[in-house]
Amino acid sequence: MIVAVASVTAAALAAPLAGLLGHRQLKRAALARKIRLTTPHGIDESGFVRIGGLDQWISIRGEDLGNPVVLEILGGPGASNLVFLPRTRAWEKHFTVVRWDMRGAGFTFAAAGPGGQGELSFEQLHRDALEVTEYVRTRLGVPKVLLVANSFGTVLGLRLARNHPELYSGYVGTDQNILDGGRERSAYDAMVDRLRAAGKKKELAAALEMGADRRAWTVRQVAAFNKLVLTSDPLSYDTMKTVVVRSLWFSPLHTLRGLRAYLGAMNYSEQLQVQAAAIDERAEGTAFAIPFFVFQGDADVLTPPQPAKRFFDEVSAPVKEFALIRGASHFAGFRHPDQFLDLMLTRVRPALTARPPAA
Repeated sequence: MIVAVASVTAAALAAPLAGLLGHRQLKRAALARKIRLTTPHGIDESGFVRIGGLDQWISIRGEDLGNPVVLEILGGPGASNLVFLPRTRAWEKHFTVVRWDMRGAGFTFAAAGPGGQGELSFEQLHRDALEVTEYVRTRLGVPKVLLVANSFGTVLGLRLARNHPELYSGYVGTDQNILDGGRERSAYDAMVDRLRAAGKKKELAAALEMGADRRAWTVRQVAAFNKLVLTSDPLSYDTMKTVVVRSLWFSPLHTLRGLRAYLGAMNYSEQLQVQAAAIDERAEGTAFAIPFFVFQGDADVLTPPQPAKRFFDEVSAPVKEFALIRGASHFAGFRHPDQFLDLMLTRVRPALTARPPAA
């Protein structure tokens, strides 16, 4: 993902630097005012918490502490969701949102650098997530939290939701990954078709050389795949420019040095995609003891809706729903945060408050 973000960022910054920096300063100030929280029963706190032997950044924000608590599991890997805070500000009217910069991501990476991240493995992230969950439950005095995972974070989110129903009130996956032990190749096949139709011979040759089996890819090939997928599709490329890059550039929480660290974190964490490539969600289990939701971009080419829907159809859960976010590629919830919030309020929140049927 980092190669795609970096290439689009470079194109966006081709304008005269002085004008860009002045505009950025004004825009950041306006967004800082937009995200300010002043409600009497709300919360806005952030800082480092000792998790897994490492100081990790946790942000907790919401207008009313009586609202359900959401724990976001970020994507990327290494891509902090804090840059999207101005786009998702309305979510905090209805939910208390916990955003965790896990090891190898965001402010956690920026503080200690690549040498201070400890063990970067999927298994360690799973252990860290459980510690974060316990911290949030204690800090906010709630018995359970709602898992909301996006993109690569859905791989970790599925495992948490499947194995720890005592900790989570429900699972919401968006940009849902279905790795399927290397068998899932929908995104790859569609990318090859687009490159062939566009006459992109060099890119097509690179795609054919890497093959469709993610388990055989190197970190460099993973990065190349992500770039080819996102830049070969017009809607995805537009989303990268107008949602991802703009959110990075104008983030009121990130200095220019912070942006460099942000991109460095994504580069450092890309190794996780190689580690996770052999995970088989079906082998790990399709039975979930908590409400289960998947909200997918209807035009997502990186994590297509069809594989996600096939997996969803096999899931057993007390409540489950699948919905498409209209006019959305990858980053569906951040491109259309209003649609995502509507689904959270009309589909998810009622399931969290519904009483179980009487025996």
